[in-house]
Amino acid sequence: MMTSVHAARHGRLKLSALLLFLSLPVLVATVMALGRVGIPEGRTAHGELAPGVPVLTEWPLSLPVAPEVSGDWVLAFDCAKRCDALSHQWWRLHRALGSDAPRVSRLRVGGTAEALPGAVVTRWTRRPTWLKPGRLWVIDPRGRVVLGYAPGVDPYAVKEDLGRLLRMNPEAPWRAGQELTGH
Repeated sequence: MMTSVHAARHGRLKLSALLLFLSLPVLVATVMALGRVGIPEGRTAHGELAPGVPVLTEWPLSLPVAPEVSGDWVLAFDCAKRCDALSHQWWRLHRALGSDAPRVSRLRVGGTAEALPGAVVTRWTRRPTWLKPGRLWVIDPRGRVVLGYAPGVDPYAVKEDLGRLLRMNPEAPWRAGQELTGH
């Protein structure tokens, strides 16, 4: 026959084992997320997440672009070098988005070539301290930079990231009231 002390100790041991068993998935997930261990490649972006660039309305641009890209996702690129080739590359990517293309605008900053159809073109009024020439940015409908890409990025990687963002945010921005406000 079990004594009450022995039964209480046995009950505490069972409770401790159960709590450890139930908290183990949370601990493993935390280690995986913080250490970037065991996360499938399909769950990460090819670009730099939250690259520390100010919202679009704070960019030192010669023309206000907010009215032209308001409510859209924006592919913005610095056109310091190879401007004609970059303009065509991002135009082709935009066309490859198919039915999602109307949800995306293209913003070219710099260059002397004429704008391709659907592109908004402006210039820097001064060189921002955060600017790395030749970069591409994906900007959300509120004007916040979501992803940044180094010059020479594979357009298929950008298309994959942008497609994932558009799938994860299916609601049309104009229905959700997400105008480009700079906030």
